[in-house]
Amino acid sequence: MNNTALITGASGGIGLELAKIHASNKNDLVIVARSTTKLAHLKVELESEFGVSVLSIPKDLSIPDAAQEVYDTVVEKEIEVEYLINNAGIGDFGLYHETSWEKEETMINLNILALTQLTKLFGSDMVKRGHGHIMNISSTAAFQPGPLMTVYYATKHYVQAYSEALYEEWKEFGVSVTALCPGATESGFSESADAEDSKLFKGKKLPSSCEVAEYGYKAMMKGEMTAIHGAMNTIMAKSARFAPKKMVLKMVRKIQEKG
Repeated sequence: MNNTALITGASGGIGLELAKIHASNKNDLVIVARSTTKLAHLKVELESEFGVSVLSIPKDLSIPDAAQEVYDTVVEKEIEVEYLINNAGIGDFGLYHETSWEKEETMINLNILALTQLTKLFGSDMVKRGHGHIMNISSTAAFQPGPLMTVYYATKHYVQAYSEALYEEWKEFGVSVTALCPGATESGFSESADAEDSKLFKGKKLPSSCEVAEYGYKAMMKGEMTAIHGAMNTIMAKSARFAPKKMVLKMVRKIQEKG
């Protein structure tokens, strides 16, 4: 397979658009998501439209050992992954004492554990070869705490810090690590997080998944460390570091409350 990218959460939203962008450049793909049906349809679509080879791996990455199973499948098929895009992730909305622990545990497993293990496995191979690109989907949520989406924001803090540290460690080995930080996006995330009525999403003109994917893909190809999509998102992310923490907390909560 040629210049293969492995993309998790490839069946919809930003992941789907990233798969299309990579295939449009005549590069092959390994696509991973929970839905067998959606992956099968996407495989046929990409192969017929762009003439590329696509391996689909239906897998729920929130389940322990799923990341290892994905890696083992790729190795068994002797596929060299040049681009790893850890896009799969979920969120949840609500007061922490009222939200579901089962969903939060799934969120931690998917947003943190699976991402970390996949990066360890495929990234270590890239280091040995002396080349490769990794993009982890972080968020503007990474730059401040998030009342009403407490665990989600915390997982993105982790993704951001983890990606930045690896950027420094692995650049000398020819491997780039990019953290893509979208803000609120038209991607299906708000529905899965039960946040459709949040002021962050409701009634807002949001950037499309395609716009965010194109921005992130270019940043990954350039080897950028952090790519924050949108001028206003960039200003808010950077200013949060200098504003009083209690003020930031109140502002974030107000933005996210259901209107």
